Amino acid sequence: MGEKRNMEKPIKRSAARLKLGTFYYGILRRILWIKMNTIFASQTSSTLLPYCCFSHKTPLLRQLKDVDMWMQYNKIINLKIAAKKINGIIIHPNEVFSYWKLIGKPTKRKGYVDGMVLHNGTFSAGTGGGLCQMSNLIFWMTIHTPLTVIERHRHGYDVFPDSNRTQPFGSGATCFYPYGDLMIRNDTEDDYQLSVCVEADYLEGVWRSSAKCKYKFEIVEKNHEMKGEYWGGYSRHNELYKQTIDMDGCLIEEELIVKNSAIMMYSPFLTE
Repeated sequence: MGEKRNMEKPIKRSAARLKLGTFYYGILRRILWIKMNTIFASQTSSTLLPYCCFSHKTPLLRQLKDVDMWMQYNKIINLKIAAKKINGIIIHPNEVFSYWKLIGKPTKRKGYVDGMVLHNGTFSAGTGGGLCQMSNLIFWMTIHTPLTVIERHRHGYDVFPDSNRTQPFGSGATCFYPYGDLMIRNDTEDDYQLSVCVEADYLEGVWRSSAKCKYKFEIVEKNHEMKGEYWGGYSRHNELYKQTIDMDGCLIEEELIVKNSAIMMYSPFLTE
């Protein structure tokens, strides 16, 4: 069993403090980008690398409680714009993929429209909303490869109940420009290439490489728990482990990669 996990009651901060924090951390992020500029992946190619390491797809439209479908349709517009910025990017050995460094700030001038944005346990419409689906997809694919995730964020709130969930809770990566980034480093000796596209019904992605993969990777969920907190709310927790498996099916290594804790914004008790 996992260790006992408790979450403090969320603190509501003023709009002024939130704005100041956004400005401060935005400055720190831009300084970091300057320092890391020489190692960021920047080369794209329409020629695909020969070997497929892992592929995945997620549905573009989901009926979420109290969410108008126009936000979902607008999300598709935003995903198509962002996909053009990162599709075909190649990460050479020792280079780093930065989600926001490649995509840039989503603005109306660039064609982005209002989509669903999650914030402090609620959702609202915001420019570029819905791009988390792309970062979620990339993160899930990446942890099935030898690539190293060096920055990943998750919402501190679990806003919607599981709806046809095919992946474990907490297996995504949220994004908020510019300081909530997804960064991936290539610590291997081979090149890796990301391919993403928006099809009729799905957002699809593939990690490809210049050499055939030596191992397979599986993600295992452990210690999943929903619990009542002393202040009256509920929280949800789990751990995700990455298993490295050789081509004969033998387990080589198991590594803890993610610990998730989130405040639930819905009742955990479901009637039959």
